[in-house]
Amino acid sequence: MSNILAINAGSSSLKFQLIHMPEEDVKAVGLVERIGLNDSIFTIKFNGEKDETTKDIENHEEAVKMLLEKLTSTGVISSLDEIDGVGHRVVHGGEKFSDSVLITDQVMEEIAEVSELAPLHNPANLTGIRAFKEILPNIPAVAVFDTAFHQTMPPESYLYSLPYEYYEKYGIRKYGFHGTSHQYVSQRAAELMDRPVEQLRLISCHLGNGASIAAIEGGKSVDTSMGFTPLAGVTMGTRSGNIDPALIPFIMRKTGKTADEVLHVLNKESGMLALSGFSSDLRDIESKSEAGDERAELALDVFAERIHKYLGSYAARMSGVDAIIFTAGVGENSTAVRERVLKGLEFMGVYYDPSLNNVRGKEQFLTYPHSPVKVIVIPTNEEVMIARDTVRLAETVTK
Repeated sequence: MSNILAINAGSSSLKFQLIHMPEEDVKAVGLVERIGLNDSIFTIKFNGEKDETTKDIENHEEAVKMLLEKLTSTGVISSLDEIDGVGHRVVHGGEKFSDSVLITDQVMEEIAEVSELAPLHNPANLTGIRAFKEILPNIPAVAVFDTAFHQTMPPESYLYSLPYEYYEKYGIRKYGFHGTSHQYVSQRAAELMDRPVEQLRLISCHLGNGASIAAIEGGKSVDTSMGFTPLAGVTMGTRSGNIDPALIPFIMRKTGKTADEVLHVLNKESGMLALSGFSSDLRDIESKSEAGDERAELALDVFAERIHKYLGSYAARMSGVDAIIFTAGVGENSTAVRERVLKGLEFMGVYYDPSLNNVRGKEQFLTYPHSPVKVIVIPTNEEVMIARDTVRLAETVTK
């Protein structure tokens, strides 16, 4: 096994990385934007160079053809025969998939069946899968699910206190998301701590525009903050996070909005955007906070407070914690958010060094050597996790 394509297909986009395994060396990375629209943009980076093309790309199949042509014409690979597997990110696997799987016609049908749980994402993911299947039909393809890692949660974590028939008939339960990221950083934390992941209790904080916290015990997810949808949990860029569900009919009565319109508000007009009053981008909010803007300061405090509470909750859930991990765009880069989240956790055994917290985008322990609970910044790498699973499963085909 050598070259793996890690693919993340959206409705009008296609992100990709070509990763050489087992070294996990990224040979090329790129993005196709505005697929199906005028002036599509194709960007690829390789060997320290960047190539950008603007042209109309009608569909994902055309984007895949362009991607493969670019890989060969630029010399990243000499021929398509050098591609040994394609791994596809799929947002939702429902209860059907507790692990990554080789893609077959049946698997594609099952992904389609659970698409009602992720109507904006799964159909787009399937579009990417079909495009690659059409052009590279003989190369092993693997589906890697955002929800699979959380399928180890026990019933007391994933069941809602609703009529049980809602779970049985409609699949209403907590699924959780960002599983590929949580799995990657938990494995990396074990390596950095030089301890088997099976012996560790970890709390992983994936903090980006979307954010989720996961309790990981013995290498398995036992609870996570997102729920049936990615709307649940902590405050996010434009998502509200947890609210009293009775607020939905209350807002409908007060504003005249429909249920779908209120859900749009909760998903797109809430969170840090609503609290700050001007932006969902944490960089903008931090800048305004430093300048003395009270709403920006409030947004940061609410964001950190919600995360802070989950740390205490999940430490209790696992009867202790060995390490807290910060990852994703905000978690990796925001010293202000990490400072707010970690404040006052000495009672849990967290003793962090403020001078070490001044780090952005690289692996680093933030705690003093004597701290019983370690705090680690670990840049996530979902594409490498996709490549690892693709190698693992594709090798079963070639053996």
